[in-house]
Amino acid sequence: MATPIKIDFVSDISCPWCVIGLRGLEQAIERTGGELSVEIHFQPFELNPTMAKEGENLAEHVARKYGSTPEQSAATREMIRDRAAQVGFAINHGPDSRIYNTFDAHRLLHWAGTLGGERQRALKHALFESYFTEQRDPSDRAVLIDAAAEAGLDRDEAAAVLGSDRYSAEVRDAEHLWQRRGVHSVPAIIVDDRYLISGGQPADVFEQALRSIAAEKAPA
Repeated sequence: MATPIKIDFVSDISCPWCVIGLRGLEQAIERTGGELSVEIHFQPFELNPTMAKEGENLAEHVARKYGSTPEQSAATREMIRDRAAQVGFAINHGPDSRIYNTFDAHRLLHWAGTLGGERQRALKHALFESYFTEQRDPSDRAVLIDAAAEAGLDRDEAAAVLGSDRYSAEVRDAEHLWQRRGVHSVPAIIVDDRYLISGGQPADVFEQALRSIAAEKAPA
């Protein structure tokens, strides 16, 4: 019988390490060959909750927030692109790319979660691809509706969610909950409400951790 594992994946869709971490986690789960029954819940985290609607140039944002020089920023982007490519994901961001507000994306993800875990995961992947690969604006509701349709969700219902304030309170409450629990950087992967794995780890790290946790749960 497969060992049940619950994972809360706290992340933002504008975080490249989050997509790298998710791909690594999914590869690790595949390697367990059905030994685990893993349920993933995507939890909201905003890297830039006060970001203006029009967004900000990515290189300028990184320089202002982290004090990085253009050379340091370029080197970091190249390293992230390489890490993403290793897990089969294309990040096409360059110095002229922009970073945007992601609150509506989190509302849409919450809605998808009410329809089932696989629907939510499909939307998460669609949003990552839309932003990082296609360089589309995730604060644009038309872009979000396209992502929902790409994930197999109903366009009209997605538009209805985005045209209202539905799930705003739920997303804010969840953000505050994870902050109170000590999550201040992402991705943060919480397993069975007890174990924290931080960062965009490779599949080997996730696999070892999941197998160790499953072994602890096995009856003596």
